[in-house]
Amino acid sequence: MKSITFSIVFSFVVIIRFTACAQPADTAAKIKQVESSLAANRMAEGDGPYTIKDRMAFYHIKGVSVAVIHNYKIEWAKGYGWADDSLKIPVTVQTLFQAGSISKSLNSMGVLKLAQDKKIDLYTDINTYLQSWKFPYDSLSKGKKITVANLLSHSAGLTVHGFGGYERGDTIPTLEQVLDGKKPANSPAVRSMYEPGLKFEYSGGGTTISQLIVMDVTGQPYDKYMYDNILRPLEMTSSTYQQPPVDKKPELVSAAYYPNGKEVKGKYHIYPEQAAAGLWTNPTDLGKYIIETQLAFAGKSNKVLNQQMTSLRLTPYNDKNAALGVFIDNYPDGTKYFEHGGVDEGFISQYYGSLEDGNGVVIMTNTANGGQIIPEIVNSVAKVYGFKDLDHSKVIKSVTITDAVLQSYTGDYELAPKFIITITREGNNLYGQATGQGKSQIFPETQNKFFLKEVDAEVEFVKDDKGQVTKLVLYQNGPHDAKKIK
Repeated sequence: MKSITFSIVFSFVVIIRFTACAQPADTAAKIKQVESSLAANRMAEGDGPYTIKDRMAFYHIKGVSVAVIHNYKIEWAKGYGWADDSLKIPVTVQTLFQAGSISKSLNSMGVLKLAQDKKIDLYTDINTYLQSWKFPYDSLSKGKKITVANLLSHSAGLTVHGFGGYERGDTIPTLEQVLDGKKPANSPAVRSMYEPGLKFEYSGGGTTISQLIVMDVTGQPYDKYMYDNILRPLEMTSSTYQQPPVDKKPELVSAAYYPNGKEVKGKYHIYPEQAAAGLWTNPTDLGKYIIETQLAFAGKSNKVLNQQMTSLRLTPYNDKNAALGVFIDNYPDGTKYFEHGGVDEGFISQYYGSLEDGNGVVIMTNTANGGQIIPEIVNSVAKVYGFKDLDHSKVIKSVTITDAVLQSYTGDYELAPKFIITITREGNNLYGQATGQGKSQIFPETQNKFFLKEVDAEVEFVKDDKGQVTKLVLYQNGPHDAKKIK
């Protein structure tokens, strides 16, 4: 079952440092607009717009770094808050963050470079290239072979969604131990769930197999191959796949934080699953990757991949939006973005790049609830720059609901065994609280449908033919029915 949460946040006072390079007057004006135009995806009348300083305090975010791409150029980049709160090191445009699953986007370029150079075939059995370890096919794969393209598009039918990393000082497993789930690995073995090519199933485990393919085919450490063949040609020279980033000055490496402000032990985790989660980078360097992808797609550059291979990389493979190392967002007006998010322990990031017009945005945060501020910054950038379809903010007009109807919605709703959503009323307001979580106000958008401000979720109350409320439906990563039990 997917994780379902009600989130609650409290405001507190922090001092925010802002660090950026000097900018032309018109760009400086746009930066100020972006900083003061944050908007949630759903807002009640009278809410917002917000400032980035206020929202960092509201969401308990230690540090944020942003880069805006406009007309195939990085128009500006800026850091906010602290890279290391205890040492009072501010976030600058050079500060490195763990990119989480954004690592998969650059990994796909590394793998496709091997295909472009005729060193591998994307549609051949992966065991053809694996030397130090072989994938153990079983009956679940139904005799079908997994290809490299399957790995990059999450269509290999494999287990292990993601990885938790290791505390500094822990014994770090080899890649083979990770793939077999053997100690000291802290994740299960990467194995078949069902036959390859059947459907989309996100698998960091599959990406980790592609990392081993790179190492076996090239005979090089993964981080060296990626730096020499991908990062350096893209001029992403501040970035590295080293785990830990031993060649980087400590003051340039951000610490990571939990929502309560506590620093991750050892400042950050170590990820031997480099291709899936191990990239250290910043928005400026990721902006270079976005621009090169856009130019290569248009046939105007080929620093790493040519136009044909870039087009293949940006083409959904099996699922409606999963391409090779990226996701493609399609909008009704024809606008398309390639994008990926990333989550490591204490780090959350997101990038978007348009397939036309050379626009995009990168946002990286060093706090575990950074995912709450990221869409608000994206909405602001899109609004200020007129980026088509990226502004998802919506003001929902409040509706009047009678006391009797409000009261009928209160009670306990069972979403799963031992997981209850309790709806309570305080005056004219309703609040929802899930088992083990904080209480959040829910706001009416219709007579029976309510929304949450701080998370992308809605609650709909359903009545039977006698007018009695029998269940609620929680819309968060899909609909989830909860039967009223009291």
